[in-house]
Amino acid sequence: MTDETENENPITRPLRLPCGAELKNRLAKSAMSDSLGNGEGDSTPTQARLYERWAQGGAAVSIVGEVQFDPHRAEKPGNLVLGPGCDRAALHSLVTCGTANGTHLWPQIGNAGALAYPPISAPRGPSALELDGLQCAALTIDEIRALPSRFAETARLARDIGFTGVQVHAAHGFLLSQFLSPLFNQRSDEYGGPIEARGRLLFEVIDAVRAAVGPDFPVAIKLNSSDQLEGGLTEEEALAVVDLLDECPIDLIDISGGTYFPGAKAASDAAGGGPYFLAFTERARRHTTKPLMTTGGFKRNKQVIEAVAGATTDMVGLARALVIDPSLPQRWLYSPSADPDFPRFASSPPGGVTAWYTMRLTALGEDREDRYDPDVASILETYEERDRRRCTAWIARFGTAV
Repeated sequence: MTDETENENPITRPLRLPCGAELKNRLAKSAMSDSLGNGEGDSTPTQARLYERWAQGGAAVSIVGEVQFDPHRAEKPGNLVLGPGCDRAALHSLVTCGTANGTHLWPQIGNAGALAYPPISAPRGPSALELDGLQCAALTIDEIRALPSRFAETARLARDIGFTGVQVHAAHGFLLSQFLSPLFNQRSDEYGGPIEARGRLLFEVIDAVRAAVGPDFPVAIKLNSSDQLEGGLTEEEALAVVDLLDECPIDLIDISGGTYFPGAKAASDAAGGGPYFLAFTERARRHTTKPLMTTGGFKRNKQVIEAVAGATTDMVGLARALVIDPSLPQRWLYSPSADPDFPRFASSPPGGVTAWYTMRLTALGEDREDRYDPDVASILETYEERDRRRCTAWIARFGTAV
């Protein structure tokens, strides 16, 4: 081995996926609910500009979070809806901007299920639940059996529009994650019971998506390492899913964790503020030959380099770090310098920190982050008022959820 190779920054190396596609380096802009749809399920110039900035900033792949195929099971009224009647011209603009500089752009295809946003949705999950802060009806067996084709149709549409891959969302307590979790999934038919049965829908979705997009189109999955909830998906069960995924036609397993279940702990609560899921990724490495990506808690260049150099993970997903500095990959790849300076919130109302980061995405997409208001309380008010306005537009476009 030459000195040049020994001194090479490991995160600059490209990653070839099993389907044959190549990611130009080891840094990904992981999926976030950017809330930059127009309130009617379509993309906007602000969203396109945001993804252009991440592409120019050096990320190998950007993943568009919370892209829905069913407007009646959406996470928020700022989500994109990819289906009949979508604004293809706006999506083409998003793809053109987001794939600049050799960057891949993948929509994260999902369904919020039991966690669908009640003002615009009718929450439906694997089983009926009546809990404080969470109520939902159960999907019928026919509705479940129809889901793989819905995912597949959406993936095919994404490919036809020009997206360069897709990610299937099976994490963070949304629908496919709910099927994996015994807390949400109490079914007694072929989709409930042992983890192999609770994973049946996920595996059917993967097979249908692969059949729809062909063999050379990247198909990734986002998977929880655990739900971090009593009675939820455990790490041992998640490893059993990884075992089964090794036989599936996928290209990348993106490991994360936690849920948006009311009262659930944040991932940082259990990880001491560092990368949250590396220990699980190291265990998962022994259960699969698929490339692995780890998302959550990476804040320092040294953390990223050590994780990739040690082969603990093949890719690192960055989220809030790229909200602070959308050009961070370029700096870390070629001229490592100061790490991002994360804001410190002495106090915040519930939901305030999430609102702060979400509204900063809007500021980035409008090239006005230098004038971004740092006051969390006022930003939360603006964020919530925007969602209220969008709910009206969403219902006018898609009708009342049933």
